[in-house]
Amino acid sequence: MTDPLKQRLANLQKFSDSAKRRANLYTDIAKIGGSTPSRSLDVLQKAPAPGKKLQKIGFLMLWIPEPTGVTCAIGAPMIIAGRYLDKKYNSSTIHDIGHHTKNNISSIADFKNSLIS
Repeated sequence: MTDPLKQRLANLQKFSDSAKRRANLYTDIAKIGGSTPSRSLDVLQKAPAPGKKLQKIGFLMLWIPEPTGVTCAIGAPMIIAGRYLDKKYNSSTIHDIGHHTKNNISSIADFKNSLIS
């Protein structure tokens, strides 16, 4: 029969170790050199944001003065489509994932320290 607190601490230790390994993996991936891997990983480090681009173009078209109003009819749907893409498109990069992983590691460590002391 094991103590439930010790079992929970063991599970937290496993989670903490997994998060540390994941953070190290992401930093190692980001450091890969060479032309081919670095070119393909460049997309992971600088993710495109198509929604923001559509919104900017839509706002520009909306504010361009034109007598026929065609740009207003095109600009408003572009803004709406850009907002929809911002909600649905995941533009996170390796840096964002590593940042959240480090936050999780510190949260787990703080919780573990509060249980131990």
